[in-house]
Amino acid sequence: MNNIVILTGAGISAESGLGTFRDAGGLWAQHRIEDVATPEGFARDPDLVHAFYNARRANAAGARPNAAHHALARLQREWRGSVTLITQNVDDLHEQGGSGDVMHMHGTLAGAVCGQCQHRWPAPQEMATDDTCPACHAPATRPDVVWFGEMPYDMDIIYDRLAMVDIFAAIGTSGQVYPAAGFVQEARRAGAHTVELNLESSGVGGLFDETRLGPASQSVPLWVTDLLSSQSTKRADF
Repeated sequence: MNNIVILTGAGISAESGLGTFRDAGGLWAQHRIEDVATPEGFARDPDLVHAFYNARRANAAGARPNAAHHALARLQREWRGSVTLITQNVDDLHEQGGSGDVMHMHGTLAGAVCGQCQHRWPAPQEMATDDTCPACHAPATRPDVVWFGEMPYDMDIIYDRLAMVDIFAAIGTSGQVYPAAGFVQEARRAGAHTVELNLESSGVGGLFDETRLGPASQSVPLWVTDLLSSQSTKRADF
């Protein structure tokens, strides 16, 4: 069982101070998703969307990785096999925690993209509607994040990894947003052992072979320690 695929969601970053769109009182609670996280919302009011993502970028700039992020980086370093880390999050806490080769299927707050020519570049701390693309100079700058109704990034690579996975883990995800909510079914078809680590069982919790409930900062380090211990035990048996 050498190939691990891990999907992380907003729950892993919540303990670092970054709220989910289901949290009351946070940035998401002040706006309708349709207004700030869809292509149609951006077309209607780009100033509002830029202001929203400027606030998210500022919020993320003050966040620091927690024990769960550090544990996954340890797993990538010490596991004798492949560890594919896929995140639905647009923050960089996995990278800050020491992980490499993170697949941001929903893009990243650190990126900007031109809606006209698709050129990409590092986003400034604040973006505005009249910002021009450094490549084609069109005033079509937007955050390089995947909004509702858009296709997530790297799906071909993700499905290829899921087809060969031995252990699949979903951490801090709601199980309500597709296509990510369907990853556990893909992993089961590949014969993988599936694990959910969450505060409470998700909408697809019944599809997992194993469920570990509790804060990610506690459950993830314990799971990683168990995995690495089992690897050491198997090695000692030879």
